[in-house]
Parts: sequence; C-alpha cells; structure tokens
Amino acid sequence: MHKVTMLGTGLIGMFYTESIQGGRLSDVVQVVFSRTEKSAKAFAEKYGISKWTTDMKEAIEDPDTDLVVVGLPNYQHRDAIVMAAEAGKAVMSTKPLARTAAEAKECLDAVEKAGVFHGYLEDLVYNPKALKSIASIQSGAIGKVLWARSREAHPGPHSDWFWNKELAGGGAIVDMGCHCIEVTRNYIGKDIRPVEVMCWADTTVHPIDAEDFAIGLVRYENNAIGQFECGWNFRGGMDLRDEVSGTEGTIWLNHWLRTGFEMFSSGGQGYVAEKAEAETGWLFPVGDEHSALGYVGMFDDMFKSMEAGEEPSETFYDGYVVNAIMDACYRSIESKKWEPIELEWRYGEYKEEELARDYDADHFLIKTERMPDGRKKVIVKNKKTGKISQIVEEG
Repeated sequence: MHKVTMLGTGLIGMFYTESIQGGRLSDVVQVVFSRTEKSAKAFAEKYGISKWTTDMKEAIEDPDTDLVVVGLPNYQHRDAIVMAAEAGKAVMSTKPLARTAAEAKECLDAVEKAGVFHGYLEDLVYNPKALKSIASIQSGAIGKVLWARSREAHPGPHSDWFWNKELAGGGAIVDMGCHCIEVTRNYIGKDIRPVEVMCWADTTVHPIDAEDFAIGLVRYENNAIGQFECGWNFRGGMDLRDEVSGTEGTIWLNHWLRTGFEMFSSGGQGYVAEKAEAETGWLFPVGDEHSALGYVGMFDDMFKSMEAGEEPSETFYDGYVVNAIMDACYRSIESKKWEPIELEWRYGEYKEEELARDYDADHFLIKTERMPDGRKKVIVKNKKTGKISQIVEEG
C-alpha cells in the first residue's frame, strides 16, 4: 500500500487520483496540494483525502506519504521534483518532464543523486492497444520497424497556462508532441538513438505566441522515421491515432474516435469524453477513459516496479530524451533544416542489420507476389552481378 501526495487538482490530478484510488484499491491519496484553498479543500472532500494544503513544501514533506505525484503546470515541474527528491520521496511526474532538456536533466540528476524511484507518467504508451502493439513488435511480429506515426489533435487545452509560451515551454509540441514522440520511440525501440529532427510548425488559428499545429520527422540511428502530428486546430473532439510500418507487417490504431462506440442524442448527453466538443447529435463516448488513456496500466506498472525495486517502463530518462527531441524540433522550426538531437545517450551504438534474404545460392530475394492468373512472380537480385530479374513460377 502506498500513500500519495498529489500535487495539483486540475484535470490531470483528477484522472490520476481516480486511477490510483480505483485501481489496486489499497493505494490512497493521503495529501493534496493546490495553489488555492478553495480547490484544495473541494478536491479533498470529493475524493476522501484526509489532508489538503496550499503549501507545496508541506505537502511533499508530509511524514505519512511515501510517493509524490506531480500533476502541476509545466513551469512547476522542476522545483517540485527537486524538492521531492531532496525529501527522499519516490516521485512520478506527468508529461512533459520539463519545459526544456536542460530542466529535464536537472530533474533526472536530482532523483538519481537522491537514489529515489522515479517514473515518467506518459500515459499513452500504456493504453491497452499500445501495450499490445508494443508487445507484438518486440516479439518480431512485424519485423524491423521502418516508420511509425502518431497523431494527437483536439480544439485546444483546458487551462490558461497551456496557452502561455513561457509558462508551458511551447505550444502544441510541448503539450501533445511529447506524447507522440514517446509513443513512436516505443514502437521503433527505445534503445535506438534518435539522431536528428526536421519540424514545421505555425500558429494557424489562435491569437497566441506559441505554435498550435506542428508536423515533425525524427530520424533514428537505424534510419527508421518517427513522424508526429499535433494540433490545437482540430475540430470534432480528440483524435488519437498511431500507425506502424515494419518489414513484415503493419499496425493501425485508433484510440479515441471511431472505436466502435457511437450514439445519437437530441436531448444532450452531458459530459461525453475529454475534449469532446458536442453534447448532442452523433457522439463518441469512451467506455473507460482511465483505461483507454493508459492511466490504469501506467500506475499498475509504476507501483509494481516500486515494490519490486525495479525501474518502470517509463523513467525520467525517457522524459529527458523526449525534451531533447523537442528542443531540436524548435531549433528546426527556426532554421528550416534538419537539426541534431543533443542528449546524453545511455544505450550502446546500433548494429546494422542484414536486410538481404536468400532466394537461392545465386540470388537475393526482393519480392514475391501472386498474380491474377495464379502464377507466382519472384523478383530477385544476382549476388555477383547485382542484376535484378524476375522468375515466374506456375501456380
């Protein structure tokens, strides 16, 4: 059983608290912090939390809790994490880990120096479809991943600080691109180094200083490409989709819209799902938001890893890598060129895999295809001359 200090009473604090207290049943949020007395007290009453406070230091250092969960705005992450590490508490933080790679590295250094457990709460890699896909990829089901695309878009975030470039550290890239980058890292392989980035972004709809739409390409050491799309300019709810292309297969995922649950209401449904824009007409409710967004699987991994004395699937190092990639994205937006990703890499160098497969002693196989007349056509390459030719086998 873990007793938790929850920092933050916004939407993410709500999702985290409901997931923790509704998951393994034994874990509880013991202390909640909010900047305002009204929010802290109301949140504590709603979720049966015994203590509330507007003093972050008091919340973190409470002697009855062993874990600090950071669900605060981006500009408060570093200070909260450093304070938790200095207090000797295990700490988990929402995404992004920080506003920049430099801040993220401070967070990573703090927890490693203190020797405390740390978990990066990147929920979208823990949703059931993503977990199944990652396991399938790791088993070799689709071969070597060549390209992975992740898209997250909706009409815009729910709190004012998100829209402030200085407080958030950026716009849609920092808000949602961080999800997409880490999801594609998981598909491609987190032990494969991200090398460089090409990114385009613009402010297309909203009168703000930050970007509200971006598309980026992340090239990895094995030449796989991670593609992300993120926007605050999508109308119709929240669009969460992934695609993965490998040498032996393909995966398509739709996490949120058009997932098989549709309803029509002329009277009004009330709350439908996060970022839903309509309460009447054709609607797309989500059966279990906590599970569909990955919170249940995420905290299950975090708590089991804590108890086993192991690292979770997502650590602060992963958060640091994501911040380093986003830093390169912002440099690329300005330079309009491929920009190198600057980070301290902890895995080894990638060893190039042999792509060629033998057709026979003299030829490499390029492709096999069944033709409309029933014959099988095989495209091959001569090992000695390099000549490409075809062999037609009767059906």
